[in-house]
Amino acid sequence: MRNNKYTGAGTVGKPLTVRDLTRSTLQSTVSLSRKTGSALQSTLKMTMQLLGRRKRPSRTRVGETKLARGFDMTLLFPQAANQKRLSDASVATAPTTVAGTVFARDPQEGFEPVVAGNQIIRLATSADELDAAQALRYRVFYNEMGAKPLPAMAPISRDFDHFDTACDHLIVVDQQRPYETRVVGTYRLMRRENARVAGGFYSASEFDIAKLANFSGTVMELGRSCVDAAYRDRATMNLLWRGLAEYMNTHDIDLMFGCASLPGTDPEQLKVQLSYLHHYHLAPEAIRPRALPERYTAMNLLPKEAIDPKRALASLPPLLKGYLRVGGFIGDGAVIDHQFNTTDVCIIVKTDLIAGRYTRHYDLGGNGERPDHRGAPPFKQVV
Repeated sequence: MRNNKYTGAGTVGKPLTVRDLTRSTLQSTVSLSRKTGSALQSTLKMTMQLLGRRKRPSRTRVGETKLARGFDMTLLFPQAANQKRLSDASVATAPTTVAGTVFARDPQEGFEPVVAGNQIIRLATSADELDAAQALRYRVFYNEMGAKPLPAMAPISRDFDHFDTACDHLIVVDQQRPYETRVVGTYRLMRRENARVAGGFYSASEFDIAKLANFSGTVMELGRSCVDAAYRDRATMNLLWRGLAEYMNTHDIDLMFGCASLPGTDPEQLKVQLSYLHHYHLAPEAIRPRALPERYTAMNLLPKEAIDPKRALASLPPLLKGYLRVGGFIGDGAVIDHQFNTTDVCIIVKTDLIAGRYTRHYDLGGNGERPDHRGAPPFKQVV
């Protein structure tokens, strides 16, 4: 997911980041306990069951309720009333966040919100809601994770950039929290049409992603994902993943990508992890991004025979590890991000590979019933 990265080690990261699929989560990354992180793979299985059912009516899980179309979202955020999608003529008077981000959306646009207990996951539809997500991102990325805010961010305690206006923002809302802190989880989602408006994908600031941007199927960049410290539990994480799966299902996403973060900026300290990713998970040439020349940091720091793959995999952040286990790939070269004190890699996941892998293990095409899998996405995006 902060910028667009995710870190799975128990942190949330930039924009596979689904800072958008770990310093968030879906590094995209949110910091979670090892116990929570260990449940990630089962959550991924649940998510991919949804992906395997594309074009089928989505069903609610135990304890979840789909909101009827036409549900009044202003009951959760009263200030969102009467805010609609912007036309060019209305930009000058459009609603903005505290940071000045212009933002409004038609309610849900085909995305069906899901309620689980006191929490609801849906798309942000107003500047008021996006502002709450930007405030959450600042608390996690800067106050908690120690990232260095830009001069315009610190006085208002908001994480923001120009991509926010163009993107969709998945939000988890706790309806019993005080109004100003009601958003407890968020994911920034950027499809091609969003990127056209924004002038490109966030990941392009670190990687040459031309092969991904030109991919023949539907692509999505994940970023700025994070969860409030008090909500890093299975229930909230499941709901966040459920919402992501619903969004992917709605838009028929074929490929997800984002910047995954490893903690620290010294490649020598990360040589085992970087070398393992290079030797064992390098993306096929046809979809392989590459770190920009001026930011390129080599990952091939150790020979393959010097690496214990099991130990190396175990040492990776939980989210990154989880995506690799479901068929994720890594681009060529890493990028040092001094602002967030991370080393970033580009992760790519083709959703057909994920769905196919778990369709063979779960009943995804039979009676339509889903096992109640639980898990947790520990990443901060993009990705």
